[in-house]
Amino acid sequence: MPEILILYYSRHGKVAQLARLVARGIEEVPGMGARLRCVPPVSPVTETAQPSVPEDGAPYVSREDLDECVGLVLGSPTRFGNMAAPLKHFIDSTAAEWASGTLVGKPAGVFTSTATMHGGQESTLLSMINPLLHHGMLIVGIPFTEAALNRTTTGGTPYGASHVAGVDGENPLSEDERILARSLGRRVAETCARLGAST
Repeated sequence: MPEILILYYSRHGKVAQLARLVARGIEEVPGMGARLRCVPPVSPVTETAQPSVPEDGAPYVSREDLDECVGLVLGSPTRFGNMAAPLKHFIDSTAAEWASGTLVGKPAGVFTSTATMHGGQESTLLSMINPLLHHGMLIVGIPFTEAALNRTTTGGTPYGASHVAGVDGENPLSEDERILARSLGRRVAETCARLGAST
C-alpha cells in the first residue's frame, strides 16, 4: 500500500497529537496508508547520541522513509516563528535526496503548534514549505472551502493545520483544529491518489 510519511518533532506532545490526526485523515482515503516518524532532539552542546529507537512514540526517520513515501507531511512546534531545530537539522541533512530528486513531484503539507495565537504559526508553516519547494515537492494547503477554516477561533490556516496550545500547553485541541488536521491529511492523500502514487 502506498504510504505518506508524516515526519515531525514534538517536545510536549501537541504536535504528535496533530500528527496522529493527519494520519487519520490520510487513512480515510482508500488505498492510502500513513507512516509516522519523528526526529531526535538536538543540542548546541555535544551530548551522548540518542538511541536508535526512541523510548516512546513514533520511530526515528530513516533515509528509506523518504525514498519509499509517496507524499510527505512535516510537523513542528514554533521556535521564534520558525520550525524547531531538530526538524531543521534533519532537513539540512537531505542534500543527497535533493541531488537525486527523491522527493520531486511528491505532494507535501505542513502543520504546527504554538503557545499563543500570534506565536508565529503561519511563518513557521512557511519556513517548512521553503525546503519542500527546493526538493521539488507539490505543496498542498487547506482551502477556505473547508468550513472549519472559516469559523475557527483557534488554530488552522490555509498554509497548513495548526494548534494554539496555551502558554503552559493547557489547551486541548479544538474541534476545528482536529477537523483541519484530518482535512490536511486527507487532501495530501487525495492528491497522491490523483497522481497515481504507488510504492
